[in-house]
Amino acid sequence: MAALMVAVPVLALLGLCPGPAAAATPLVIWHGMGDSCCNPVSMGYIQKLVEKKIPGIFVLSLKIGSSLIQDMENSFFMNVNQQVREVCRQLATDPRLQGGYNAMGFSQGGQFLRAVAQRCPAPPMLNLISIGGQHQGVYGFPRCPGESSHLCDWIRKTLDLGAYSKAVQEHLVQAEYWHDPLKEEEYRKNSIFLADINQERGINETYKKNLMALKKFVMVKFLNDTMVDPPISEWFGFYKSGQAKETIPLQETLLYKEDRLGLQQMDKAGKLVFLGVKGDHLHFSEEWFDSTILPFLQ
Repeated sequence: MAALMVAVPVLALLGLCPGPAAAATPLVIWHGMGDSCCNPVSMGYIQKLVEKKIPGIFVLSLKIGSSLIQDMENSFFMNVNQQVREVCRQLATDPRLQGGYNAMGFSQGGQFLRAVAQRCPAPPMLNLISIGGQHQGVYGFPRCPGESSHLCDWIRKTLDLGAYSKAVQEHLVQAEYWHDPLKEEEYRKNSIFLADINQERGINETYKKNLMALKKFVMVKFLNDTMVDPPISEWFGFYKSGQAKETIPLQETLLYKEDRLGLQQMDKAGKLVFLGVKGDHLHFSEEWFDSTILPFLQ
């Protein structure tokens, strides 16, 4: 026994004895429109799934507001810039995240977390996984999630009447990433959120530097999406300017060609990952999630 007790510290000194396993990188998730942080069939399910597959991981499911109802309502009616500021505050004051974290956004949560990466580099976001996020915005709501159809009928009418009016921009979340390819100048001038984070009014070098600091930017597109118009926005593509029929991929956009966000450099460095999954918006199997998404979190 004495010999064994001496041998262990010697091996440790030589670096031959394994120490405690490294702690799992924390994960921050942000839900989509009409959802909440802790819905047991959506974000609550994802959180439990990740915790089961990666023992010991800390998962923060973002809640905007003091209750689940308020969190859901804010996904429609709270200025996105205010939401991003609130999330940046939550992340900066959580001691469990200070060494860095991975981020996973679902639907509109994808572009909202990208704004966090661009605007709030501390604590550092390591990998960003966007599942159905609309990074070039939307130009329509063909279908709405769950029980929100009556709200979306109202949203459609409001957007048709004046998506870029100050009142609508300030108080309707979906207007803040509404991208009208027939009114590009109006979009660039009056969009208070998407036009800013997509560098449509000028180059913010800090945004570019912060986004390029990501190890990986993973974009998941749903190949049978009936909710996002156009679905290629989930891969950062969009309609060709001036019409709403022909779409172009990210690599053919001015955003990429002029490298306003650093996406061209990230692409060439292998930091952009484009994944497609069969199914409608946010419809995927646990097996697909385990085999395709979990490796980016481990």
